[in-house]
Amino acid sequence: MFPNSSSLGHPPFPPKHQQQSNFFNKLPVNISPTFLAHQQVTDAQFNFQNAVTLSGSLATIPAVRPQSLTCRNSSPVRLSDAPVSFRGKKRQSEQSNPQDVKRQRLHSQHSETTVHHGETTVVNQAVPLPEHRFAFPGSVHSPLFRSHYIPDSYACVPPLRDNLFPDRIETTLPVAKDQLSQQVLALFQACQQQTCDLNRKELCRTELQREIQRIFPQSRLFLVGSSLNGFGTRSSDGDLCLVVKEEPVNQKTEARHILSLVQKLFSTRLSSYIERPQLIRAKVPIVKFRDKVSCVEFDLNVNNVVGIRNTFLLRAYAYIENRVRPLVLVVKKWASFHDINDASRGTLSSYSLVLMVLHYLQTLPEPILPSLQKIYPESFDPTMQLHLVHQAPCSIPRYISKNGSSLGDLLIGFFKYYATEFDWSHQMISVREAKAIPRPDGIEWRNKFICVEEPFDGTNTARAVHEKQKFDIIRGEFLKSWQILQDKKDLNNILPLGAAIQKR
Repeated sequence: MFPNSSSLGHPPFPPKHQQQSNFFNKLPVNISPTFLAHQQVTDAQFNFQNAVTLSGSLATIPAVRPQSLTCRNSSPVRLSDAPVSFRGKKRQSEQSNPQDVKRQRLHSQHSETTVHHGETTVVNQAVPLPEHRFAFPGSVHSPLFRSHYIPDSYACVPPLRDNLFPDRIETTLPVAKDQLSQQVLALFQACQQQTCDLNRKELCRTELQREIQRIFPQSRLFLVGSSLNGFGTRSSDGDLCLVVKEEPVNQKTEARHILSLVQKLFSTRLSSYIERPQLIRAKVPIVKFRDKVSCVEFDLNVNNVVGIRNTFLLRAYAYIENRVRPLVLVVKKWASFHDINDASRGTLSSYSLVLMVLHYLQTLPEPILPSLQKIYPESFDPTMQLHLVHQAPCSIPRYISKNGSSLGDLLIGFFKYYATEFDWSHQMISVREAKAIPRPDGIEWRNKFICVEEPFDGTNTARAVHEKQKFDIIRGEFLKSWQILQDKKDLNNILPLGAAIQKR
């Protein structure tokens, strides 16, 4: 979903001496334009179009006409060959629902360990330009891109492909024989992000990129985070990264200025379909807003490109072992239920929780996960150009672990590890090293109760936990949940399944 074109124009912020940036011009001139639509996400049961338009002048954005599909008991997505004006109206089925009520999810017809779902894809081969488009309000058109990818026969991470709605394939989920494992698997199947969820986010991203480029013509808007990394749920918010130039952006000054302009755009020109745009002045400032059309909450940052890189690192981890995604999802749901999954309130971010699960699986006596950055350093090079980052997971084969632990046993072990084994005072969680390492002596790590290393830039992803009271609450939840599950082995005792599934 990243740019791969040799003629993408001038930088949005020309240097004073008017030299042209080579951010989007470093690519080989003999490569044809690249259509990188369709981010492949195998947790969805239907395929989706993740069209990303990355040309230098975006007067128009193309879209591909898929088959009619219905999501969450709503009416089928309307398809047409003619564009319609954008008025920010909800789909008909949403108009009768309260704003804060989630629509009912599609009923899964598959409760067994092997499920059928669409192979989710991103275009990675040369394909003809599609002639049909979504009848999405305000749809516009611009050149699609093409690239070439030869799938690796042993790779397990979904590659980028050209077909929009391929035949369904079989994806084997972990075998769940005991009650706790069955509960974990059932929760995962009920709550994992569906294609229609992702498709709505992508349609919003497409429209916003077109509008933002009126201010910053050479900017690119990327959908990142749980929406694409394989760990998304039906209720996951959307994360967007606005890349405006090659050079790093000062987050305290320049990023805030850019976001203030974006916020003004949202609250004026786009107010008919964007509501509650709010500038949050955090270490990495963001604009929070809600898209009235997709009913999705979004966070938009500027040039936080590490989020693009870690999206595809986590995506690789998500698919190399089939116990990873169900375990991560249940931990995120558990943390949310116990009110310890909100960095804005001094607890753990979802990203930190994912890294904590991966770290635990790496540190078992018989590891279930390796360090992908150690085994495949060339695939996760932090200096890799952004237009190549999405290809990294495609060549990574499935990891074969000798550890046959069930999902239930792994969940109990996860709580035990952080309740009794991990040394919070002296150790740092490192997925990059696949082990707990001594805390650095830098200022960022001092007086922090939880230290989780960001795999690419080495910052502390859990820096929001800066109060001992909040840390004690977090650690207490780990201890209590471990003791309860060890005794009862029933997920309902720490996470009521009915409520969790209702929230999706």
